[in-house]
Amino acid sequence: MTTISLLYCPITVDDVDAAIAFYRDALGLELTNDVASDGHRWVTLGSSDPNAPALVLSDPGAGRSPEDGDALHRLVAKGSGPGPYVFFTDDLDAVFERARDAGAEVLQEPMSQPWGTRDVALRDPAGNLVRINQAR
Repeated sequence: MTTISLLYCPITVDDVDAAIAFYRDALGLELTNDVASDGHRWVTLGSSDPNAPALVLSDPGAGRSPEDGDALHRLVAKGSGPGPYVFFTDDLDAVFERARDAGAEVLQEPMSQPWGTRDVALRDPAGNLVRINQAR
């Protein structure tokens, strides 16, 4: 049987350095690659497990036409971009404390949901919705 799994999840941000600080410092992901080309950057963050999925942060114009980049930038800036981006942790309270202490915008503190998880909702500096789940 053939297996398939997610390798990269792209996240569009307007300030790559601010996004690095959020995903690295607030959420604890590791910076694994930083590539600049043609005035844009693609920054990869993940874990030390080379088989785990990773995030790729880039600005709206990276790899897109100027028109598409402008349209995507407007969506992300008003919080209507792709997402939410949902993460899983085994210690939601510790991740929440770390994110809050790092200055993350908190939309919802940790709470139990009727579908069986505890979760928290945050916004990254670009306005992307980030949810973090923990099984009850």
